[in-house]
Order: sequence, then structure tokens, then C-alpha cells
Amino acid sequence: MNGKNILIGFIALATLFSCSKLEEKPDSILVSEQFYLNEEQAISAVTGTYRKLYESGQSLYNSLFQIGVEMATDDYEAGPRARNAHVRAISGLTHDPSNDRMEQLWKQSYDAINASNLNIKNISEMTEGQITSTVRVRLVNEAKFLRALHYFNLVRWFGDVPLVTEPVSVLSPEQLYVSKASEEDVYTQIVTDLSDAESLPNYLEYGDKDKGRASRGSAKSLLAKVYLTQKKWELARAKAKDVIDNEKYDLFEDFVDVFAVDKKNGKEHIFSAQFQGNSGYHGNSLASRSAPADIPGINGDYADALHVEGGLYESFEVQDERLPITFTVGKVSPTNNQYYALSTPQFNKYYDESVIGNQSQSSKNLPIIRYAEILLIYAEADNELTSVPSNSAIESLNKVRGRANAALHVGAGSKDVFRELVFEERRKELVFEYQRWFDLARRGAEYYVTKLRAAGKTQAAARHIHFPTPQRELNLNPNLKQHPDWVNY
Repeated sequence: MNGKNILIGFIALATLFSCSKLEEKPDSILVSEQFYLNEEQAISAVTGTYRKLYESGQSLYNSLFQIGVEMATDDYEAGPRARNAHVRAISGLTHDPSNDRMEQLWKQSYDAINASNLNIKNISEMTEGQITSTVRVRLVNEAKFLRALHYFNLVRWFGDVPLVTEPVSVLSPEQLYVSKASEEDVYTQIVTDLSDAESLPNYLEYGDKDKGRASRGSAKSLLAKVYLTQKKWELARAKAKDVIDNEKYDLFEDFVDVFAVDKKNGKEHIFSAQFQGNSGYHGNSLASRSAPADIPGINGDYADALHVEGGLYESFEVQDERLPITFTVGKVSPTNNQYYALSTPQFNKYYDESVIGNQSQSSKNLPIIRYAEILLIYAEADNELTSVPSNSAIESLNKVRGRANAALHVGAGSKDVFRELVFEERRKELVFEYQRWFDLARRGAEYYVTKLRAAGKTQAAARHIHFPTPQRELNLNPNLKQHPDWVNY
């Protein structure tokens, strides 16, 4: 996307469900008509909503997922320089409703949803004299895609959540004190939004300045993942097959190219958080957070660390080409040209060689969904629909493994064995891409607890397949109720 398009100021005027007090005649009324006068402004408004995925600070796809979600898995832990007590609590599974990372997950998601609601309403009402019909429809469907993505995250994190599809226009009790909707109703809205977004252009139809925007393939792919999460296997398989057959994606020949700066938004990248250091955007903070802290000239934070007891590093075959891309076991100092070995492997996917001393300016994108995952979604869903693993499911799994130079599966054994093969392949293929917690949680409480306790995280409990509704939101909104698993825990 064109980095010169900026976030329009009105979107930041209010954060849903986060006002400390209400006034009978509030001065803060969200007047937005003046921001949707022409096509350029409409495009800028939607572009600004994309920025909410990855803007500066600990925003959703710029480290908040990692410190607020992924720490609660068997693959990650708070590193030596992760000083925030709330982050360390999530890492140790001792977090509670007062955790400030839970607050930010909720707050930032609803802020982004409100921005999409504003876009959908106001752009839909623009006249032919203000905007061409093709662009109007496209922008509305981009906004629906983004709204669906945020609700998909929220419903997986928190279970029942408020479902708001109209913009907050006045800071009134009627608009702010919203009760929770059922998970079923939230998923219905997600599917509706993504089905509408399937009318977006194919990603190849976008010019250079629009690369990275949501596309038809993005909507179909996210919908396949939604169905997979819901265990609607036939729908998940069909939608993944649609993407495979019709959307013209493919794997890069070499795994390293998935994270190459000069190949961003390429044939494997279905939808990504866009980072561009030193250009008005902000860099991918995961590069700095995971980089070594004790090597001269690297200047890393080492706040995101591998949970060694989980056995992830050892699960890779020695010839697996993903291993040296995903992890580093040592680096050469740019200051003295000496090699420094690390005591434990550290994450390396987003390390940008062009900014060695300042990884906060890493320009590597973070994949939100990519073609390798679609192949694995197809394999998993197909396996659930057959008595024994099919040739097509095995072939999809082997495409991912073959690209990595991992051993191919000639026979996959039973349905149960193949399920675990696919699941472990997701773990290795999608390391540090904000997938592990979602995968563990969707397998259920028993699976989650077993995996974490086997990795030495003995505090893991059934309630941890959801996060608690933030206590601050409960205090502010009398119509909100705590998730049942977190009542009297």
C-alpha cells in the first residue's frame, strides 16, 4: 500500500468501550462527513485502518500478539529483557483479568473495528459524483475484510464478545454499554463480511501502490481458516481448494524468500502486516525484540525467547531449510567481526541484514496468512473427512515439506497420526507468525493443557484456551459479564 496515505484523524477520536466517564451532552461527537468528500479521502480512510494492524508501539500485529498471546504457549517465553510483569505473567500462565495486555488486545481490536464501521457506513453513502462505484464497492469490502479479521481474533481470544457493526457516533450509554453476543452470532457476522469481501479483485490486479491490500484470495483464505476453526471440515476443504485452484498463489521455491524484503507481497503472501523501516512507517518490532542483546553492534532486545523445554528447535530435521531461517545460534558482530555463539537458539525470521545495528527498522513483513498455510488447511480438513489420509492431503503436506527439504511422507498411517503430522507441520512452518496459541486453543482445553505441562508450564489450566474479559471493561460497562471459565478461577 502507498505509505503516503495517512490515517485520518477522526478515527482516533474515541476508543470503543474505553471511556472513563459519560456526559449527558458530550462534547465529543464523531462527525465524519467532512472526511468522505472524495475518492482520495475514502482511500486514505481505509488505508489508515490497515495501519491499525501494525502501527507504532505495541500494536496488534507489531508485537502485541506475541507478548499478549503467544507467550501463553509451549513455544515462547518472556526473554531476559522482557521486564513487563504483565508479559511475564502471560508467559508463566499466571495472568488474570487485570492484565494490561488483555486490555490492549480488546481496546485496539475494537478501535480498529470502529474505524472499519465508519468506513463501511460513510463510503457506502458516497455519491457517484464523489467516488466511482467500482472503488466504492472495493473499499467497503476491504473494510469488511478487516472487520472480519479483528472479530475472528476477538472471538477466539475471548469467546462471546460485543458485536458492533455500526460506528460509534455519540459517546452515549446506548452505544457504549453493549452486551456480549454469542460466539455463533459473531462467527455469522465474520462469514457474512468475508463472503462479501470475496468480490474483491484478485491480488494480481492491484498495481504497485496497492500491493498488500485485501484481495479476493485474502477473503477466501481467511474464510477457509474460519471454517477450520469451527470444525466445518467440508467448507474449510472446499474454500482452501478454491484458493489453490483459482487464486494463482504458489510457494516460493526457497523458504528464505518468504521473508525477503525484495519479495514482499509476492506469490505466497496472501495477506501480511506491512513494514517499511526508515520511511514514515515503523519497522517490524519482532526483529528487535528477538535479536541478541549481548553481541556488540547488534543491539537487540532479546525480550521474545524460545521456550526451550517445548522442544520446538529439536523437532526440525537437521536438513530442514527452515531451521537456519527461523532461528539463529550465533552471529558475527558488525563491530569487531567476531562470531558469537548463543547459549540457546533465538528467533531470526524478521532479522533484517540491511539494518544490523537498528533492528527496530526491520522492513520484513509479517505474514498473517500465506499459501503454505492454505495447503496445510486443505490437508487437515480433508483428513477429517476421510477414513484414511487421502493422496491429495498427503500431497498438500508434502508440498510444504518438500520446499523445506524435509523428508516426504510416503504413507501417513492412520487418520489420527496424519492429524498430528499436519499439526506439527503448522508449528514448524509458521513459527513466530502468531499461530501457535490459536492452534493449541482450537484443539481444546485437554490438548492445550497436556502440551503446555509437557513443556514445563505447569500452571496451564483449561481456562487458558480463552483470555479473561479485561477487568477494566467490566468496570466500565455494567452489561459485560466475565467469561465463565474465569469466574471464581
